[in-house]
Amino acid sequence: MRYFLIYKPYGMLSQFTPEAADQQTLADLNYVFPGDVYPVGRLDADSEGLLLLTNDKRVNQRLLQPNEAHERRYWVQVEGIPTTAAQAQLAAGVSIRLKGKVYQTRPAVVSLFSESPVLPKRIPPVRFRKTVPDSWLELRLTEGKNRQVRRMCAAVGYPVLRLVRVGIGKIELGQLQPGDVIEIDQKAVYELF
Repeated sequence: MRYFLIYKPYGMLSQFTPEAADQQTLADLNYVFPGDVYPVGRLDADSEGLLLLTNDKRVNQRLLQPNEAHERRYWVQVEGIPTTAAQAQLAAGVSIRLKGKVYQTRPAVVSLFSESPVLPKRIPPVRFRKTVPDSWLELRLTEGKNRQVRRMCAAVGYPVLRLVRVGIGKIELGQLQPGDVIEIDQKAVYELF
């Protein structure tokens, strides 16, 4: 079994096959992957950060099962400075729309950064607006619905400007830079369980 950690860059799909000719995919990374590996979970093209690839079906099943509730950690740049009430709403769980239905998110751990976290610059950069402040949150979720973090933040009135997944269970993004790929051993992955 093989296991790879990737810092998925902004603008890249979490798959090997493009949906359109001009889209970047994991195949565009400067790395030759075995033909049987695939991403465990996804990050949308507008998100960046930690992505795990493997050919271990057991890992895929365990990490994606909702009842396993593995923690996923995100650093989220939002427009505005979330109030204490908005942070409490996020922590308690909010109603979002998924596939045309209302879904109540599970409780989350939410904290507001006092300063911007140290991250590689995004290409292209996040738009800057002199008259609109922005801030960073850390969200720790135990579920991973489609565009969940973006929908949660929008539900409390703070649109997402940048979204970076920095951890899955005990596995951290660490010092990886956008486009970096490292192979890790089975023990590190199985510690997630």
